Amino acid sequence: MSLPVVIVGGLHAEARRTTVARLLADVPGSVALHHDLATAAAGTVVRTIRDAEGVLSAGEAPLVDDCACCALREDLVPELLRLADDPATRLAVVELWDSVEPRAMAEVIVAGGLTVTGVITAVDPALLLPYLGNGDDLAERGLAAAATDRRTVADTFARQLEYAPVLAVADSPEADDEDRELLAQLHPTARRIPVRGGHPGDPADAFARADAPEPVSEPVRQPVSEPVPEPVSGAGSPLVAAALAGFDVEAAAAAQHPACALLPAEADARGVTTFVWRRRRPFHPERLYAALEDLTCAAARSRGRFWLADKPDVLLHWDAAGGALCVESAGPWLASLPDAAWEMLPPVRRAAAALDWHPEHGDRRQHLVFTSPGLDRDGLHELLESCLLTDAEYAAGRDAWKRLPPAFDTLLEV
Repeated sequence: MSLPVVIVGGLHAEARRTTVARLLADVPGSVALHHDLATAAAGTVVRTIRDAEGVLSAGEAPLVDDCACCALREDLVPELLRLADDPATRLAVVELWDSVEPRAMAEVIVAGGLTVTGVITAVDPALLLPYLGNGDDLAERGLAAAATDRRTVADTFARQLEYAPVLAVADSPEADDEDRELLAQLHPTARRIPVRGGHPGDPADAFARADAPEPVSEPVRQPVSEPVPEPVSGAGSPLVAAALAGFDVEAAAAAQHPACALLPAEADARGVTTFVWRRRRPFHPERLYAALEDLTCAAARSRGRFWLADKPDVLLHWDAAGGALCVESAGPWLASLPDAAWEMLPPVRRAAAALDWHPEHGDRRQHLVFTSPGLDRDGLHELLESCLLTDAEYAAGRDAWKRLPPAFDTLLEV
């Protein structure tokens, strides 16, 4: 039998540990594999394997090129293969360390010949806004995975949240309706499963087992590239069922690409707003650059794709959280490529472009999404509109656009 592997991650450590404990309690023969990167300063990564009763074994993996995350990658697959050889192991739960992102680990595990059946990010709704607003570098918080790690708390948490098709939502007494609505709008396609601590038989345990309330949203089924292993005991639990539902690494990666990412739709409820702004006309580079600070700070989270008049062939990715913005090239717009090059692109990318095609601009467009409590929708709309080319600038044509000041070259390291 192929050993099913479920990944559980997230910066909300208490929610993550509760989720892992629930899986271990609900699936006899399950074990959790965890690499603690907090000891990296001492030159090692501590590996522990435990079941519902406690620690089964512990060991150390040396750093690789002074990188704790690299050591994790090198050690993870051999340990999982060893567990797969033990017929008593029915489920392997990979509990990621705080700042480790699930995408990289899912791809490493699949490349090693193992089957990832689920990716879950554990979330405490009361901590959503504080973490999305935290622009601190991970290194400042002791959470960097390598000496060269320049990620922030906010952008790392946003990627952890948005990659996983399943969110294990801690039963937090501090969370209110606004917190829960913010979670729903940030990742509307995710299956959200309530999780509470406790042991089998405890009154609180009923919340997390088979008689738990229905998820807030229906699951989004992803195509499964690997056969799902035979059912294991405990699969009646919503959390276990989600952990074994199947996971397609390639589809998940495509869903993160700026050209075809399924971004949230317009929403406005319980004090939280998601504003979706779409336009075909390109941005004036200088006016957009001047507005970046105001646009970045306007929402707890914003993301999407856009194009500049002076760079009409470059698809640009917008990714903002914690008051910080990352703008980077995501490759060419398909409209700028010869027809023959389309055949070398993934079908999902070609389909996304075809669905969004414009007779003049092809797949080029502005598509930015802002989500936040207390969002000034009208102010955002006015500011974004002011950054587009005027009618006169637009009428001047592409040769004139390319002569506009290249305000983004420094940001893009051109």
